[in-house]
Amino acid sequence: MAKRVLIMGAAGRDFHNFNVLFRDNKDYEVVAFTATQIPDIDGRKYPAELAGDLYPNGIPIESEENLIALIKQHNVDQVYFSYSDVPYEYVMHKMALVNAAGADFVLPSATETMVKSTKPVISICAIRTGCGKSQTTRAVAEALRAQGKKVVAIRHPMPYGDLVKQKVQRFAELDDLKKHECTIEEMEEYEPHIMAGGVVYAGVDYEAILREAEKEADVILWDGGNNDTSFYKADLSIVVVDPHRPGHELTYYPGETNLILADVVVINKIDTADLEAIEEVRENIKMMNPTAVVIDGASPVSVDDPDVIRDAHVLVVEDGPTLTHGEMTYGAGVIAASKFGAHELVDPRPWVTGKIAETFEKYPYIGELLPAMGYGEQQMKDLEKTIDAVECDAVVIGTPIDLRRVIKINKPAVRVSYDLQEIGRPNLQDVLKKFF
Repeated sequence: MAKRVLIMGAAGRDFHNFNVLFRDNKDYEVVAFTATQIPDIDGRKYPAELAGDLYPNGIPIESEENLIALIKQHNVDQVYFSYSDVPYEYVMHKMALVNAAGADFVLPSATETMVKSTKPVISICAIRTGCGKSQTTRAVAEALRAQGKKVVAIRHPMPYGDLVKQKVQRFAELDDLKKHECTIEEMEEYEPHIMAGGVVYAGVDYEAILREAEKEADVILWDGGNNDTSFYKADLSIVVVDPHRPGHELTYYPGETNLILADVVVINKIDTADLEAIEEVRENIKMMNPTAVVIDGASPVSVDDPDVIRDAHVLVVEDGPTLTHGEMTYGAGVIAASKFGAHELVDPRPWVTGKIAETFEKYPYIGELLPAMGYGEQQMKDLEKTIDAVECDAVVIGTPIDLRRVIKINKPAVRVSYDLQEIGRPNLQDVLKKFF
């Protein structure tokens, strides 16, 4: 009899694991997905058009809160844990719940789920959300283009809308963001590639996406999300670590796997981290992956108008995922506010509303920063209402895109910019030259 499987996910890795391991596989029957981390993604179905002939009615996506009830209801044999950026203690707690309910708890192999490309693949991953992976990806893409390579980036999935329509998405112009009804989170990842003159793919079916990208690429760049492992077999693996969170490279799933698999490790943000923390990270790299090439990097911040910040009471808006499941208590916006002389940070909590208020209830440690949550239209509206209501002199936008382009801000605002600045040798140019 087919083993009955439930997949725990967050609308990304879970769908990929299904496509690679279970679609058209008669030895298994996937009875349901569960969903967490991302708001409002449960209550849907993984559609029949993507699930294959064995699932003519699709596969239900339930809240992870119903995990134990689903195991008992469907007589589940195996539960596949398929999301990322969580501490080991969290993973083992889930395992205890699953085992107690009578099912096996499975962590699928990172390499088993990697799809092989016909083109060279460079993967850029991280040990946590918010390490500076995106700026590293931009630096690699720029270096490859300088070598005359046609670079196509493939971004880790963020399929929060119509999954059938999102099966394979291609973004080459800013109008494509509107065409595909992108959320703030999606725009933050796709727009920088477009603005640099690149092409980026994303979606749901990552083998189908890869085959399309191969048609126009000399080199495929895997632009990873959270601290997930690459969906593709990499010819060169680059992993970013963060000395603002020393030790996390050894205690988060599957960030440590990324560290062990890395050919190159970038220690980012050393311009703003404590020396002791930098050395702890360096020692952990040496212990887990002594043959990796280590590159030192900084993320210097700049703003379009420093005078707006100086001596002002400012509301700082930071990247949403970095503050929520990334667990950072500050980001580029706070660093810019301090650097350019803000009088104080204004706590937004008295004014938060709707979905933004729900975010603070779920992640109370966020404190006096405003996460730029934009997984859906209602969150974007509530973000705009909250910013409008906060009593402050100015808004510091620490998100990867300029929020002023997608929501109306009724106060003076500045956008923080930050790019990877490599320090010393070896650097990415050295690594890429040797690679080719």
